[in-house]
Amino acid sequence: MSRRDFLVEIGTEELPPLALKELADAFLAGIVQRLGESGIRHGKALRFASPRRLAVLVKGVQERQPEQEVKRRGPPVSAAFDGNGQPTRAALAFAESCGVRVTDLQRVQDTKGEFLLFSARRPGALTGDLLPGIVQGSLDALPIPRRMRWGSGDAEFVRPVHWVVLLFGKDVIPASILGVPSDRLTRGHRFHAPKPIRLGTPGAYLKALRKRGYVLADFEERREKIRAASLELARGLGAEPVMDEALLDEVASLVEWPVPLAGALEERFLQLPREVLIATLQDHQRYFPLSSSSGALVPRFIAVSNIESKDPEQVRAGNERVVGPRLADAAFFYETDRKQSLAARAPALAKVTFQTRLGSLHDKATRIRQLAAHIAERIGADVRFTERAAELCKCDLLTAMVGEFPELQGIMGRYYAQHDGEPADVCAAIAEHYLPRFAGDELPATRVGMALALADKLDTITGIFAIDQKPTGTRDPFGVRRASLGVVRIIIEKQLELDLRELIAKAADLVGTHSAGVGVVKDDVREQVYDYTMERLRA
Repeated sequence: MSRRDFLVEIGTEELPPLALKELADAFLAGIVQRLGESGIRHGKALRFASPRRLAVLVKGVQERQPEQEVKRRGPPVSAAFDGNGQPTRAALAFAESCGVRVTDLQRVQDTKGEFLLFSARRPGALTGDLLPGIVQGSLDALPIPRRMRWGSGDAEFVRPVHWVVLLFGKDVIPASILGVPSDRLTRGHRFHAPKPIRLGTPGAYLKALRKRGYVLADFEERREKIRAASLELARGLGAEPVMDEALLDEVASLVEWPVPLAGALEERFLQLPREVLIATLQDHQRYFPLSSSSGALVPRFIAVSNIESKDPEQVRAGNERVVGPRLADAAFFYETDRKQSLAARAPALAKVTFQTRLGSLHDKATRIRQLAAHIAERIGADVRFTERAAELCKCDLLTAMVGEFPELQGIMGRYYAQHDGEPADVCAAIAEHYLPRFAGDELPATRVGMALALADKLDTITGIFAIDQKPTGTRDPFGVRRASLGVVRIIIEKQLELDLRELIAKAADLVGTHSAGVGVVKDDVREQVYDYTMERLRA
C-alpha cells in the first residue's frame, strides 16, 4: 500500500508561551492516537511549535485504511421473529439499517441469549477523507482552560487562527479547520518574511521556514540555539549565564528567530540582594543574568531578541532602558522597606485578610506560633526562636518589595530580619517556612525552619478543610495539595518522629479558637485532613 507524508500547521496569533510545549505535545499525541484508532499505519511523527504556529509532520502515512470488519449487534431472536417465524418490525428495521435482508443476518448465542448479528468486510476509507476529522478532533482535545472566539464565526481556540496548512504528499486536503480553509501557504517571521510561503510537500516544511521564513520551527533546535549562543556570548565577556531551564523554555516560546545580545546594568544595582536582581531580570524581563566564575552576579545580562536588526546597538540600548527603571524601583523599595523593622509591621497583619472565615494574617500568625512551638518541643528546636520566627514570618508580605515581587516572599523577610539584627535561626526560618515551594524543591535546613514550615502548612490544610473548601478537580486556590506534600516530605525526609494525627488535632483546636468564622472543628474534618495527607503519601 502506497504511503505519503502528512503535514498539518495551525497558524495563529502569538500563543501563550508557558503553554506552548504542552499544546504542541498534546497536538502530536492526539494526531498519533487518532491515526491509530483509525487503523492507519505511519512512520515517525514529529511536532513543531513556535509563537505563531503548532504543527505536526507524520511520515509514511498509508493512503487508505485497511479493510474494515464491521459487526453490529441486533435485537434478540425472541423479539426479531413472531410465533410463525416471520421477521418482526425490529428485525426488518435492523436489516434495512445494515443494507441487507433479514436472511443475510447471523444468529449468535452468548450468555445473555440468542441475538441477530450483522457481519461484513468493507474497504477502508481514503486517509485523505479522514485526516480533517483527525485534526479537528485533536484540536478539540487540546488542554486549553479557556478558549476564545474572534470575528463573526463560531470557532474557538486558544488564539485567533489565521492560516491552516493540510498537505498529504503534494496534495492539499480540502477542509475548513477552526473556520479557516486549508491551503499549502504558510507564514514566516512577522517582520523578516511577511509574505506567504508556498510549500510543495510536507518534507519541505522546516527548510522553507528556515531559509525563506526566518523561523526555526523545531522547538528543541530553537531552544538549543538560544542556549549555545548565550553561552558563547557570555563566555566572550568572561562570565557564565544563570540559565534556568524553565526560563529557557519560555524564551524559546517567545521568539521564532532568536538573536541573543548582551546588555549592561549600573554597578549600583549589584548591592541589591541576588534574588531581587535575578527576579527582575528573569521573571519580569525574561533575560539571563550573568555571573562570574565565583558565582557572584556581574553587571551584565543577555536578552534574546526576535529580530535580526540592522542596528543591534539600538536593540541593546532599548533593553537596557527597559530594565534600568525596574531595578531602580527595586532599589528604592529595598531602601524604603528597611526603614521600618519587620516587628513594627506585625500589628498591621490584623488588617489583611487571609480568608474571610479563617481571619486575618495576624490570626494565622497566632495559630502558627502556637503550633510551631508545640512542634519545636518535639523535634528539639529552640522554642523561643521558633515563636519569634512565627511572629515575623508573614510581615514581609506588607513590604513594597514583596508587593512588587510576590515570588520573593520569605526571601525578603530573611534579608530584612538580618538587617534588624534578628538571630540567625529566626532569619533562616522566615525564608524556609515556605519550603518546599514545588515538587523536588529543597526542604528547610534548620530545626526552627522545619517546625515553622510544618505549622504553616498544617494550619492552611486544616483551616481550608474546616470551612469545606477542600480542593476539587484542578481548583486549589490555597495550595492545599502542595502543602500536604510538603508536610509529608518534611516529616519523612528529615526523619522527624511526629504523630501526624496529634498535630492535626492541635491545628484543628487552634483553628477553632483563633478563627471567628469557624467554631469547633468536628472530628470528621480531622479525619478528612489525615486521610487527605496520607493519600499524598500513597501517591
